[in-house]
Amino acid sequence: MPEWLVEEGIGEHRAILVERGEIIGARVDWLENVRPGLIAPAQLVSKPRGTARGLARFDDGTEVLADRIPASVSEGKTLLLEITRAAIAERGRNKLPQSRPAPEGAVPRDGPKLIEELQASEFHVTRCRSADGAFNDLGWDELVEEALSGAVAFANGSLAIDATPAMTVIDIDGNLPPLALAFAAIPSLVQSLRRLDIAGSVAIDFPSIESRKDRQAVDAALAEALSNWRGERTAMNGFGLVQLVSRLERPSILARYRRARGRLGMVTLARRAECSPGHGSLLLCAHPALRQHIPDDFAAAVSARTGRFLKWEWSESVALEAPYVQSLSE
Repeated sequence: MPEWLVEEGIGEHRAILVERGEIIGARVDWLENVRPGLIAPAQLVSKPRGTARGLARFDDGTEVLADRIPASVSEGKTLLLEITRAAIAERGRNKLPQSRPAPEGAVPRDGPKLIEELQASEFHVTRCRSADGAFNDLGWDELVEEALSGAVAFANGSLAIDATPAMTVIDIDGNLPPLALAFAAIPSLVQSLRRLDIAGSVAIDFPSIESRKDRQAVDAALAEALSNWRGERTAMNGFGLVQLVSRLERPSILARYRRARGRLGMVTLARRAECSPGHGSLLLCAHPALRQHIPDDFAAAVSARTGRFLKWEWSESVALEAPYVQSLSE
């Protein structure tokens, strides 16, 4: 039976769904206040005439898109909204959080934490400390590399995954004949959806397969592989294109890490400090540009978790998203 392991780290909570020693699913939470499930009062800032959509603002100044606004609610009025989708950063812009009026009788509440969401799922949940190294042992760093590169290899082929403003696009390439390549790609394709927490609209570019019967065979294999996945799927067209559509509530791990490498660098530095063996001071080595992504309380938080004094070394030879830590003997 799969099991969720959860690390509640500095600036990031992360979870991996593990089965037989392999990561088959993952989630990342950057602890935003405005998150799915949040219910709070907001002022309606604008609402075009004749529509049920508009822009609203919470007390902390956060603006959200609101849908299904009752006709009786005019601009300037306050209504209770529930967040249905988190903000999503894209190339050149940020999509605002989405919301709708809260159910009748609802009261204000915070959105559930990652561990609370997972505890409501069908699988057992276990808390882990970063210092235990369980995530490292199971391949967390490899998963992060997949998210950053978008490259996932499988026997005789590879996937190239990219998060565009419109959808996530997955291209399949390899040296097998088209039909064999399509079948070979399906296990890694479905696994990547879960490992990188990809939802929303997904376009998959399979090799072009001339025979309609062969395309239907690939459709059947993909449907079977997606049997526990919630969403809709189109049949493969003559050009090998398949589209998946599922409910989108949060950015994928791929979208988070590729759009915010500085934030990734900060949380990676914190994790590596917590995992560092020994008892002496810690030397934190990072790119100078990472300074702007380090919160004021970062050093105190890391020291409190590790019980160790911190020293810094800034070097442009270190990748922004890949800082490292050395344990100093004293």
